[in-house]
Amino acid sequence: MPIEPIVEQSPKPSRRVPATTPWDVRVRSWEEVTSSPVFARLAERVLELARIEVGEVVVDLGAGTGLLTLPAAERAATVFAVDYSEPMLERVEARACAAGRDNVECVVADLREVPLDDASADVVISSYAFHHLRDEGKELALAEARRILRPGGRMVICDMMFALTLRGSDRRIVARKVVAIARRGPAGLVRLARNAGRVAAGRWEHPATVERWRDILEARRFTGVEVFMVENEAGIATAVRPGAVA
Repeated sequence: MPIEPIVEQSPKPSRRVPATTPWDVRVRSWEEVTSSPVFARLAERVLELARIEVGEVVVDLGAGTGLLTLPAAERAATVFAVDYSEPMLERVEARACAAGRDNVECVVADLREVPLDDASADVVISSYAFHHLRDEGKELALAEARRILRPGGRMVICDMMFALTLRGSDRRIVARKVVAIARRGPAGLVRLARNAGRVAAGRWEHPATVERWRDILEARRFTGVEVFMVENEAGIATAVRPGAVA
């Protein structure tokens, strides 16, 4: 798929964020999910690869309830937590306050139009947000990430990385997810039925494969691109905005 040339520009106000989102009522359940050992390991790996240094500015895209935001704030000068769900960000603010962190700034925005200045961030991080965007949405969000990064700035993204295909690796990932959900009993079976209906209606999430992630990042002119699987369906993509570090 051809991707339009990159034009660096100043940010515009983020597109209209809906008054309510499906995530507004999932604050507690999502926090329970991200408190699992698997998500703890993924977050630790993202932050290890991000190599956040004291005094740097970090942007967490799709921050949710702060899985990456809060630990990043332990070293960064400022962490901008970006999410389109205001209740999610209210939880981030509450957690930051409880931890005594006054360097967290919450930004209600669409990832495809981030209202931050050009070249204003040293590091962009993200966990399990991009699979909610179709490929064209991922392209726009990554273009925004590149725009807000300073030359030499680093990006680390963790996300689902597979596709609903007959390829062996994809089949194994889907099979593991089905078994894990089914083991939850009746509630898991209900979730499987709902997911099957969403897939049939074209309303399921939109994870991209490792190969597709690599293609999009390289087309967006990131350098040092590396994309690899971590565990279960999770993969990590790392990249750098080219240019000399100021």
